[in-house]
Amino acid sequence: MALDDTTDAGKAKQQWLKSHDTGYHQALKPRQIQMIGIGGAIGTGLFLGAGARLQIAGPALALVYGVCGIFSFFVLRALGELVMYRPTAGSFVSYSREFLGEKASFVTGWMFFLNWAHAGIVDITAVALYMHYWGAFAGVPQWIFAAIALGFVGGMNMLAVKFFGELEFWFSLVKVAALISFLVIGTLILGLGHPVAGAVPGLHMITENGGFFPHGITNAVIIIQGVVFAYAGIEIVGTAAGEAENPRAVLPGAINNVIWRICLFYVGSVVLLVMLLPWTAYKAGTSPFVTFFSSLGVPGIGSVMNIVVLTAALSSLNSGLYSTGRVLRSLAMGGSAPKYVSKMSRDGVPYSGILVTLVIYAGGVVLNYYVPNKVFEIVLNISSVGVVSTWAFIVICQMKLRGAQDRGEIARVPFRMPGGRIMAWMTLLFLAGVIVLMAMDYPAGTYTILIGLPVLALLLGIGWTLLKGTHPFAPAAPSYIVTHAAETDGDPET
Repeated sequence: MALDDTTDAGKAKQQWLKSHDTGYHQALKPRQIQMIGIGGAIGTGLFLGAGARLQIAGPALALVYGVCGIFSFFVLRALGELVMYRPTAGSFVSYSREFLGEKASFVTGWMFFLNWAHAGIVDITAVALYMHYWGAFAGVPQWIFAAIALGFVGGMNMLAVKFFGELEFWFSLVKVAALISFLVIGTLILGLGHPVAGAVPGLHMITENGGFFPHGITNAVIIIQGVVFAYAGIEIVGTAAGEAENPRAVLPGAINNVIWRICLFYVGSVVLLVMLLPWTAYKAGTSPFVTFFSSLGVPGIGSVMNIVVLTAALSSLNSGLYSTGRVLRSLAMGGSAPKYVSKMSRDGVPYSGILVTLVIYAGGVVLNYYVPNKVFEIVLNISSVGVVSTWAFIVICQMKLRGAQDRGEIARVPFRMPGGRIMAWMTLLFLAGVIVLMAMDYPAGTYTILIGLPVLALLLGIGWTLLKGTHPFAPAAPSYIVTHAAETDGDPET
């Protein structure tokens, strides 16, 4: 239970939690936060994953993107309410520590790390696949490009946060500009009826190729678990808020704009794609945007678009390294990770946590060497579990915060998740449904749930057992925990 901030124990708690952000530089500018918010909602899941999903669901992918986008927006609003209460670079890890206890913080942080550790492997795999678009690189092994991407982005993340913010600003700007260009060009071609690959675009591209649900409704429902991965990254804006110049002024606008971006960029793009070309023209492993522009026959336009989607993959990789470094440090500050990952550079960069993530990403380079054709799908399911877990903890923490506000224990924040408890419970129900759908996706999803989750639970249990001697509820606990434990009959997690 959250402590009343007006009590001595409550004040000590807030002081201790704020100490976790010591060393960070509030150097991210409003324009950078805005673009990080945009970029977090546009990534590899759209630019690369849409090709494979169109093969499974056809035009119904637009509807699936819309449904998942709505719930991801509510998750983001829940996070926004938490950030407006207390901005922190530890984000949901810190909120879980405050409202749910250190055990929940441990699980939240390591599940998020699991998500981005595997998402980074997806991103470096995407980079390698994009490079093979050009015939000149067709003979270069996939793992070499993965290693080059890792070295470049890893080096950039070791710089001061202002450099990360600037790099991510331009990465996001390129992604947005490219999608807007596609929407404008595609709409003009559709409106003018200009032939694409010898066929006139229009609604008949859908009706003549199996309709809106060419493989049935079941396939469209099942891919929800994969589509959720496309929105992984929206929560990074919450982490970035801890290093922003004025987060409470910038964040509400950055979050509220996400919903129309989802409608425009995801739903709008898919609708256009399937009306410009038959959905069967798009293939797994090739960006559907590259497929479309290449079909126009304009020299070099496919290569230009391929550079754009290459930038998107690097952007996602960059964001993953940024966020995992901060989350690992927050875990370490609470005793839920080795003390080594709490180290920071003079420029305010948690370099040790970033290095740990880089080691995991290096494992992705190895996977690209041994199983280059299977990497994307192998890690996608594992990463999706991490996404669902992180989002669920965000919503639960928001519910705890709202309860504390309603009881008058915490001052009400002006930026609140719409729909209250009803929408929070609906979001949690949706996330539970995603896990069920994943189990139905045989064989990869089924094995992930039936085998992967028990193994993961075992590993988390072992990790907690090894670290519990140093977590904040040990004898050397901060004074607020000792005081609060005495007030609650010795249970520090009440």
